Amino acid sequence: MPENRNRLERIDEEYRKELSQIISYELKNPNVTGMISVTKVKVTNDLKFAKVYVSILNSKNIKETLAGLKKSSGFIRSELARRVNLRNTPEIIFELDDSLEYGARIDSILKEIMPKKGDEN
Repeated sequence: MPENRNRLERIDEEYRKELSQIISYELKNPNVTGMISVTKVKVTNDLKFAKVYVSILNSKNIKETLAGLKKSSGFIRSELARRVNLRNTPEIIFELDDSLEYGARIDSILKEIMPKKGDEN
């Protein structure tokens, strides 16, 4: 079944690209603030559900933004159906991906503990 795995990976990637576009340019929900990146999409084998991992930066309220995305999932799903021509469009489940935030936190910690250039002597 590797060809099925490849197909799902292609669908994941296509959905990731389209969802990024929809969320960035089409979504007009005032509760959704900040820069939202769709980091990964994982579609179930039966194409009934798509887990959408989003990273939210510079948001006024991350919880409110995530709730706004969930509330807008019907609109987002219908836009996705219009753009990607598959028999079924999966139900969208938004998950927060805080790996970018985590990475930025690690970077700032490393900057604090690493000796500055020229401070070694």
